Amino acid sequence: MRLDPLSLPVSFHAHDTRADDGVRQIEIHRERVVLRRALHGMRMAVNVRVSDFLGIALRGIDDAQMLVLVHRDPSLTIPLGVSSDCDEIATAWQMWSDILALPLLPEDKAREPALRRRRHNAIRARRPKFLVRRRRGDLLNPANIHQGECEIIARD
Repeated sequence: MRLDPLSLPVSFHAHDTRADDGVRQIEIHRERVVLRRALHGMRMAVNVRVSDFLGIALRGIDDAQMLVLVHRDPSLTIPLGVSSDCDEIATAWQMWSDILALPLLPEDKAREPALRRRRHNAIRARRPKFLVRRRRGDLLNPANIHQGECEIIARD
């Protein structure tokens, strides 16, 4: 399998273990990628901008090398080609990088897992809404405290 980056848009089928048929259809354009598959009987199309991908990576498999379009989510990573010729795969790697304007990723950089999302609630520590509207009283305002004075009571 080898896709030509000069003939974009390209449409092909790729292996997908979670899809119903075990296959997903991929369309690669210069500015976006569309992934179509059926999952539990529901057909879906995922439209991803090319700029959302991390880059083009080269992965070694058995006696050949595979060129992939790497996304932070591993299920959105797309295979671009497989070859046992090192020169051919290196030129294709550079061409895909130039055409899609994505960086070349070394093997160790391409396999970094995605960062975990924050699980805590960012606004939990804030004051409740009705208390935000009220003005807080100043208990230590020196104008309200009178010390060392005699109290004068005026009577009619």
